[in-house]
Formats: sequence, C-alpha cells, structure tokens
Amino acid sequence: MIIPSPHHVEPRPGAFPLHPGRRISCGPGAERAGELLAGYLGLRGANGSAPSIWLELASRGPGPEGYQLDIRPQQVHLTATTETGLLHGVQTLRSLVSGNRLPCLRIRDAPRLPWRGVLLDVARHHMPLEFLHQFVDVMALHKLNVLHLHLTDDQGWRMEIAGWPRLVDVGAWRPESMIGPAGSGEFDGRPHGGYYTQAELRELVRCAAARGVMIVPEIEMPGHVRAALAAYPELGNFPERRLPVWTSWGISEDILGVHDTALAFCRDVLRQVADVFPAPYVHIGGDECPTTQWSTAPSALARAAELGFDDPGRLHGWFLGQMADTLRELGRTAVCWAETGQHAGGMPAGTVVTAWRDAAHGASAIADGHQVIMAPHRSTYLDYRPEEPAGHSGIVTTVADVYGFDPLAGGLPVAAGSRPGVLGAQAQLWTELAPTPDHVRRLAFPRLCAFADTAWRTTAPDYDEFRRRLAVHMDLLDALNALPTTCAETTP
Repeated sequence: MIIPSPHHVEPRPGAFPLHPGRRISCGPGAERAGELLAGYLGLRGANGSAPSIWLELASRGPGPEGYQLDIRPQQVHLTATTETGLLHGVQTLRSLVSGNRLPCLRIRDAPRLPWRGVLLDVARHHMPLEFLHQFVDVMALHKLNVLHLHLTDDQGWRMEIAGWPRLVDVGAWRPESMIGPAGSGEFDGRPHGGYYTQAELRELVRCAAARGVMIVPEIEMPGHVRAALAAYPELGNFPERRLPVWTSWGISEDILGVHDTALAFCRDVLRQVADVFPAPYVHIGGDECPTTQWSTAPSALARAAELGFDDPGRLHGWFLGQMADTLRELGRTAVCWAETGQHAGGMPAGTVVTAWRDAAHGASAIADGHQVIMAPHRSTYLDYRPEEPAGHSGIVTTVADVYGFDPLAGGLPVAAGSRPGVLGAQAQLWTELAPTPDHVRRLAFPRLCAFADTAWRTTAPDYDEFRRRLAVHMDLLDALNALPTTCAETTP
C-alpha cells in the first residue's frame, strides 16, 4: 500500500520482523541513507555482526532516482546507482512497516518525471520553521523532491538579506490581513509577520537534502514587491511615494523600477539567495506584473528609449533577461511563471517556465524551446476547495481531479539534458486564506498524495486502486502527525 505506486512489485510469502537486534550496514556512499533509515526504524548500524539490512550503491539500476528493494525473511537489500535512489528506497521501507514487520517482496522502481514539486507560500502567511522541517519530511515520504519556497510577495518579505535590514524590519510585517477574497474589504485587525535568517534557511536546506528534497527559492520580481517597496521606496518607479506592506490580496500596480538602483538591489539579493540555496534553479516570479507605471515613470521611459523600445511594456522581458543573466553567471537557471498576454517565446532563452494557467501555456513554451514545469491551476492548486461549495475561488479541485492530471497529456516529451520538454509537475499551496500549519495540512491532504502518485507513477492510472492504498496511507500520515490537529476550516 505504497504512495506513490512503485513501477514493479513482486509480492513474496513471509515477513521480515523488526526488532532491536536488527542491524543496518551501508556500503560507501550509502551512509546518509542508512542513517535516515535507522532514525525512522529505531535501529542501529552494524557492530561486527552480520547486517540484516544492507544498503549499497550499485553500478547498474533503474535510472538516477530509481532503486531496487529485496525483502526476505532474514535480510533486506536496498540498492541504487545514486544516493537519491537510496533515499527514495528508504521512504518505501518507511511506508511498508506494519506492526514491526516488513512484508517480503521485490520492488524495482523509478519516477516518471525528474521534477516533482510543491510550492509552499510563506510570504502571505509566515509558517513556523518547525512546520517547514516537518513538511519537507512528509514530502520525502511521498518522493516529492522539490520544495518551491515562495519567500517574497506584496504582503511580506521572509528572507534575511545582508545589507538590506529594512526588508525584514519593515517588509516582514503588516498590521492586518484581508480575511476574504481580493477586493472583499474584510480585514482581521491582527498584525502578522516573521522571517527566516540565512542560518535557519541553510539548516532547512541541509535537512531537506538529507531526505532527497531540493529547495528552490522564489524571489518575486518585478511585480508582487510591495513589501520590498515599503522597506526601500527608492527601488520603485516613484521613490517619493511611501507605501505600506500590502494588507490586501490581488495584483498591485506598484512594481520595481528598471533603473540601476533597482537592478543592483535585485542582483545583490539573487547572489545571497544563490549562496544560501545550492539548488541549480532560482525562481524569479515574473507573473501578474502590470506595466502601467513604466509608461509614466521618467526612469522607465529613459530606459525604454535607451534600449530602443517603442513600448515600455517590453521592459518586462528585458528585466527578466537581466536577472536570468545574473543567475547564469552564478551557475543557476532562472525559473519564471508563464503568464497570460506574455507569449512563452518572450521569455528569456534558457529559462524554465512554470505553466500555471493551463496546459496549453506549457505546450507553447516547449514549442518555443523551453523546459516546462506543468502546474495548471485547476488540477494543482491545492488552495482551491476539495469539495462543494466552491468558496471564494469559484473552483473545486477534488482528489480525483488531482489524480487524473496528466503532465504529459497530448504526447508531450519529458525534458532531457538541455532539450525542451516537460521537466516535471508541481502542486501549489498559496496561503492567503491558510494562515496556520493546520490550514495547510487540511488543504494538502489527501490531495497531495494523489499528486505524488501522478508525478511518480509509470503505470496506468487506476483511481479505485489508488483509493484503496490511500485508506491505509492516511493512517500512516496520522501517526506522523501530518494531518490537521484541529477542526479549523478554511474557505478559499
């Protein structure tokens, strides 16, 4: 009853009993996976006695993230060609434990897609660091390997940046929050805020890597930046304007300027972000960016004239290209949201595109030479309600909707090397109306289980069979305290 479903499972008679006398032994390169497994199972490493659980790297296997698992009554043997594969196998063993026993079987497994991500928005509502660590661990259980951490937005700046102290002294706090949808005019009257130090984020990165999870940070630009402009007005198009951190949801017309001061700020932030997060990708947003201010701001008009642009709106693609170049110099690849009205071909060459509007955006981006993360909102936005009534969004996304999502629909190719194609899929958890970890848990499960199965499995979909596995799996999530502990309700 494993989620996500393994590629090939061969059941065998008998079981491997787990007791304190069992020992784990690791070949070279398998030590970290063995340590993780020992922590999950409450066992120790071998001390001269013959190991009963053996982990090793092999020269051949089912792909870079694949693993092979052989459980017999007297021995467990886990092999993979990479540490990542071993870590996935460890999570399978974790899922298989039942009553201090492991069922005897043989598994050969590998994922369908290389990027199996979850976006967690900590900008709209700051989430406790302890919860982020737990969330990463539960992601790893489901073999989800990318945490897209949405760190900045109009309503909050959550990462400490050296040399720019007002980003967290001012930008990380707002006096109240909207409690209805965008434009509702309803506010809670309660201050909200918080941020993470670079040391805290480095530790989160370390713990995630030990579980096979890569953290991809997102620093929104050039729109969704009211928190940054509240801290440093000189970054905007009209430096004389003093703006508060935004307390509303929606799209603000206040965006970054394209003058040298704003560009230098963004480059400094990206350098520090790249230093904290070793992932080869950094998300720079790019979505929902009205360019109205660039049509009247003297600095923007001067920049457009300098570049020979007859339409200041073209500064959007130019700005993203500047940031993509900065990241390329840092050895990173920029990721941007695909946006309505911005043809994917207008994205800087070499950027990865997150297709959130619909699958057609993703197919268009692939045709224009990009690698794409498929994230169509009707199938992957877990902040939408899972059942009727639809709530403020007007959209219901059920477990069946998520399970039925096919990132490769229409015969789209999987990205390989630098070739265009589908790099992976991603679920989104936006937190405008999810202010606490319990709200996030309630929105995530069980739909995140369905997403994990969709992103990993190579077998044909079978929803009824998935539901049978899910019924057992939910007991495991409950035992791990991964489910909400209160009856708090959310109505996105």
